[in-house]
Amino acid sequence: MGEGHFHHVHIFCTDISKSIDWWQTNFSAEICFDDIMGGSRNVFVRVGEGRLHFYDQAPKTFATGTIHHLGIRVENLGETVLMMKNNGVEFRNPIRSFDGWAYSMCLAPDNILLELFEVSNEIKDPKLLNYFSDSSSHFL
Repeated sequence: MGEGHFHHVHIFCTDISKSIDWWQTNFSAEICFDDIMGGSRNVFVRVGEGRLHFYDQAPKTFATGTIHHLGIRVENLGETVLMMKNNGVEFRNPIRSFDGWAYSMCLAPDNILLELFEVSNEIKDPKLLNYFSDSSSHFL
């Protein structure tokens, strides 16, 4: 069996245009595909090296499920939080800092909880530093 690679999250949208605009405004999302699939509009976007697929169909429920949040790695958390607050985004908590990394939580459209986080090269735990070492490590 081949090695898997997590590729994207597919999101139901009550207002697909509003959702796409939100992601473009706050994270410079790039539209890569926009067409009808399975009878509904589907829009595929890149956010950095990550990918989101938006489905033009309202969620069946807003109740919490098995996924708690999506993690979005950013280069400068303080600046990102301030920019997003200026865009009208509300954060659930102030920035919380740990050993070489920090995060804050906010809601994207359709009640999708996001964890915005940054990682510095000051992490002392080598296993944690290795965990955060990926193609987004250019932020370090």
